[in-house]
Amino acid sequence: MTPKRHHYSIVVKGKVQGVSFRFATQAKAHQYNLTGFVKNLFNGDVYIECEGSENNINQLIEWCYTGPLLAKVTEVIAEESELKHFQTFEIKR
Repeated sequence: MTPKRHHYSIVVKGKVQGVSFRFATQAKAHQYNLTGFVKNLFNGDVYIECEGSENNINQLIEWCYTGPLLAKVTEVIAEESELKHFQTFEIKR
């Protein structure tokens, strides 16, 4: 039986742009078998939408508190929402 899929929207605040956060997020999403996307927001935050098992999403959220080496994360906001049935995990511009 396949685990129930969940959808989360995540906002990561702090020094999270210009530190390869999107590329590292994509690598983690692939590692955790998640689909969705990551993009930079105009206000300096990073925005992620991901789908997968709750356990794997929780692992990604936990990683977001640290992020890649040069990131300085100050806040992570994650909330569950409706499934969008993403097929891949992409970096959006």
